[in-house]
Amino acid sequence: MKTKFKSSIRAACHSFGGVVCAGAVLLMAGSGWAQNLFVSVNGPGNGAICEFTPNGKESIFTTSLDQPRGLAFDNASDLFVGNYYGDIYEFAPGGTQSTFGSVGGILVGVAFDSAGDLFVSDYHGGYIYEITPGGTQSTFASGLKGPEALVFNSAGNLFVANQQNGTITEITPGGTQSTFASGLSFPAGLAFNSTGDLFVSNQTGDNITKITTNGTKSTFISGLDTPNGIAFNSTGDLFVANTAAYDIVKITPGGVESVFASGFGVGEPVGLAFQPLPELQAVATNGGFQLTVLMPSPYYTQPSYSTIIQASTNLVNWCNIYTNTAPFTFTDSMAMSPVTSKPASRGRIKTSHSEAWIS
Repeated sequence: MKTKFKSSIRAACHSFGGVVCAGAVLLMAGSGWAQNLFVSVNGPGNGAICEFTPNGKESIFTTSLDQPRGLAFDNASDLFVGNYYGDIYEFAPGGTQSTFGSVGGILVGVAFDSAGDLFVSDYHGGYIYEITPGGTQSTFASGLKGPEALVFNSAGNLFVANQQNGTITEITPGGTQSTFASGLSFPAGLAFNSTGDLFVSNQTGDNITKITTNGTKSTFISGLDTPNGIAFNSTGDLFVANTAAYDIVKITPGGVESVFASGFGVGEPVGLAFQPLPELQAVATNGGFQLTVLMPSPYYTQPSYSTIIQASTNLVNWCNIYTNTAPFTFTDSMAMSPVTSKPASRGRIKTSHSEAWIS
């Protein structure tokens, strides 16, 4: 039996319940894990991708792009960037750039489904294209009204921000379209929080709308300046590309707003994407348990410490695992070295037979 433990607590609880592991305990590098933020900075011929550490330290990931817009990471931690002229660039973790494809039109939104297919929106044509990892392109949806941002929910449905008519379209994997929300003000960015609520940035409304799973709308934050791309980090903070103000705004789950980054010199911040979280693979073995840490190196670098993973097979003796490389395999016998206490943790997963701590 093999189970992948995803980055969110909700997904991990669901997956963990399917593993029969006789008291095996894992600490996941999940919620609370420090992720770097990548920002597309729009500019004709001099566009860039900026990278920010969790404490706001900026570096230039790449330059000389032509009006980069949407950003998305694939399962291998390669960064994909769509530009205004329909080109799709792929960047390996080390920064090596290649052209993945071109769809023509005005490419704005990009998003990956769980199978690793890339979906891109053609703003003027009203199309959504699907591109396989091998580069095969097909039309997934048509008849949209200025499709901008794209995002998938946990059920695999694609949500599309239609700027021209102020609606959000929901599209099933089979291609069936329905209107999920309407009455928005030039929606530009989409992001789901950990509980499945959809957040929408309204460019002309200068605010963020929160839409619950049953479609109830409310204003989450207002007073922004042409908000564009939005993204959640692993602790539930919402980051907003405040385009006309040339800054990135950070908003806590409670609605407390602060400026995370400002002073973009090469253009306007447009698209946002956080680097992928690590995953853990748990494999039940005869009389034991094996854990493999899948970490998207080299993005995950820590200046003074490594990822802390704590595990136990008996809930009494705990073993600290320190690693910032991938993969790292944890076996049953390694958890028998006692530690004095559990490290400070940001979350806990607990079932009737097992427990997981997030540090």
